[in-house]
Amino acid sequence: MQKVKINKYTVYGINNVTSLLQSKKYDIDKIYIIKDSNSYLNKNLKSKLKNENIIYCDNKTFSNKFSFKHTQGIAAIFKISYLDFMINSDNKNLCYVIIDQMNDPQNLGQIIRTCECAGVDGIILPRHGSVHITDTVIQVSQGAFFYLDFFIVSNLNNAISYLKDNDFWIIGIENSIDSEKWDDIDYKGKVGIVFGSEGSGIRRLVKKSCDFLATIPMSGKTNSLNISAAVSAILFERNRQLLK
Repeated sequence: MQKVKINKYTVYGINNVTSLLQSKKYDIDKIYIIKDSNSYLNKNLKSKLKNENIIYCDNKTFSNKFSFKHTQGIAAIFKISYLDFMINSDNKNLCYVIIDQMNDPQNLGQIIRTCECAGVDGIILPRHGSVHITDTVIQVSQGAFFYLDFFIVSNLNNAISYLKDNDFWIIGIENSIDSEKWDDIDYKGKVGIVFGSEGSGIRRLVKKSCDFLATIPMSGKTNSLNISAAVSAILFERNRQLLK
């Protein structure tokens, strides 16, 4: 794999910083802790703080540096090295979630949490026209971010072609009369599942690259689900099939 970009991010709160420490995937720059705060007194967190660069400070110094709410007195600055997309697992039930044209960081954070809970192997995001990883995205994921692989690709169709060359089926989730019912699709084996934005869906050329299109029929007056809700429905249908 080739490193393509390194960015710094900040995460706060006991659970998020604990997840960061447990993942061991990222280089931690500094950890700031308010003296006598909940984080300072937390024995579980303290047991995981070993070789990190820890700065103990008072409440005023911490507040001047970080404007977040509900920090529990701890914030960590860490680095992410984004990698070229490459499959390095022999798992016969690999699953990658592919996000096309999504711009809401709150939605992406929720999707990351769902993907981690559902056992997804990684998330693929386009370099252009989509939200990327931000402090908000990481925070909303509530620690799930640190256990998933992320890939930023210049061209989604090339990434999909690479998956197909490695025996993946590509399934697009699309509200369309030409789509099959969501629970009639076989999600077992190696799959890439494409989700588009709520407004415009999956782009035409990306949709054309899909082997199957699936839809979740609506029974109410609203004609589509929030994308994070659709991701939950599809991924846990996949889990149901795998467990069955």
